[in-house]
Amino acid sequence: KMLPGFMKLQQDDQIVLLKSGSFELAVLRMSRYFDLSSNAVLFEDIMLPMEAFLTTGDTEEMDLVTKIFEFAKEIAELKLSEVILSLYSAFILLQDDRNGLRNLEEIRKLKAAVWAALQKEMLHNPPMTPTKGDVSTLSLLVNKRMALRNLSIMHLEVLGRFRRQQSTPPEFPALYGELFHELSQS
Repeated sequence: KMLPGFMKLQQDDQIVLLKSGSFELAVLRMSRYFDLSSNAVLFEDIMLPMEAFLTTGDTEEMDLVTKIFEFAKEIAELKLSEVILSLYSAFILLQDDRNGLRNLEEIRKLKAAVWAALQKEMLHNPPMTPTKGDVSTLSLLVNKRMALRNLSIMHLEVLGRFRRQQSTPPEFPALYGELFHELSQS
């Protein structure tokens, strides 16, 4: 919400963007806590390996967790600055193809401003990690946008199936329930 210009968007659009983009932003944030040497994520003060996040023997859940860890690792390997990761997160948040958005022109303007800032930041302060071949880090990040979206869709599918398999509705933390309740009902 602190993204300059975000609070000027229509409230309904803010809600759609936040709800539909929150999982994607969480995965990006996870990359900041990913330890490349141990292939684990820092959670509070404990390093947790991928296996700690598996709760059932469900193969789709295992696939989801594996892909989340792979994605977080790939982003962590880029060693992006906090500014670049923040701008990229804002770019991901402002995707104008989210269902339910109304004022697309305003969202596109804000996304274009974020994109310009991201390009400028990467030009003046490029990441330390070299990329492979002719692919720039910026191109790599843009190409990862769909992988991130697919992870979000996969998350909703696994969550929806989990809900349907329960005889009594599971209780989730309030914010998680609010963000993903309606989205996982289908």
